[in-house]
Amino acid sequence: MPRLFDFLKVGRLNLRNRIVMPPMATEFSTAKGEVTNRLVKHYVERAEDLGLLIVEHAYVAPEGRMSAHQLGAYSDKLILGLKRLTEAIHRFETPIALQITHGGSATTKATCGVQPLGPSPIANPRGGEVPRALSREEIRDIVAAFTEAARRASEAGFDAVEIHGAHGFLLSQFLSPLTNKRTDEYGGALENRVRLALEVIKGIRVQLGEEYPLLYRLGADDLLPGGLTLEEGTQAAKMIANAGVNIIDVSGGLGSRSDLKGPGYYVPLAAAVKEAAGVPVIGVGGITTAEEADTIIRSGKVDLVAIGRAILKDSKWASEAIRILRG
Repeated sequence: MPRLFDFLKVGRLNLRNRIVMPPMATEFSTAKGEVTNRLVKHYVERAEDLGLLIVEHAYVAPEGRMSAHQLGAYSDKLILGLKRLTEAIHRFETPIALQITHGGSATTKATCGVQPLGPSPIANPRGGEVPRALSREEIRDIVAAFTEAARRASEAGFDAVEIHGAHGFLLSQFLSPLTNKRTDEYGGALENRVRLALEVIKGIRVQLGEEYPLLYRLGADDLLPGGLTLEEGTQAAKMIANAGVNIIDVSGGLGSRSDLKGPGYYVPLAAAVKEAAGVPVIGVGGITTAEEADTIIRSGKVDLVAIGRAILKDSKWASEAIRILRG
């Protein structure tokens, strides 16, 4: 079985080890979503010896903004700043991806300036206002916004893009039967609820080609009564992989549970997705030590592990983990 420090090649991505820094919001951007020196410094301090660095969620359209200082990918004017970030990280020979997202009903009018949008006029279980249901034309605009954001990421030098479809954001809202009560081709059966995600993937593939590395963060289980189940989540994962996603980053959907504790608490979800989808997966959830991460990789349940809070706390976590495991 592979170890935490083993190389992994996924398409054009050459990962020197299985350690992933996952996307974690910093609020270090300007009010327009621009890259700042503070943001670059934050990532530079943590880039050394990572297998893959995924930069925090960047909003693809102003109405999808989640917070006052969220990173943006909604305008060509942001490309130069994003390029400054990728160039700084590439000095460490670390691959870097950008996560792109739309908040949908998870945001507020005070934050994004308009009534939040969603698949249906149903409040997000994670909190927020009742959204306005998107029209078909607006859905096409959403697909275009994701596609253009991915293009900007590629032009800025990112080695990959991760589409955010977890944690109750817009694509997760469409996938969940709790928030998607549509009666058109985007609602009802699972193949309809996953349609927006597949259209986003197709749009990016047309824009960037079949070889550009593409990740999808999937909320594989809503963990709420009446929500998306793991059975449906794994079916969706298979469709997402078949549409052209290279790596699935597995997390939760609209809900959470207080009993999810201990190292790798989302790894069982990731293992189920790996078996169903047949592509490499990232496992996450409360992993704090090198030994925990290595044990999870050696179990064969996942291909990569995301280390979040531990890397925030110790910027040299990856280097120290490799040193410990190699003795």
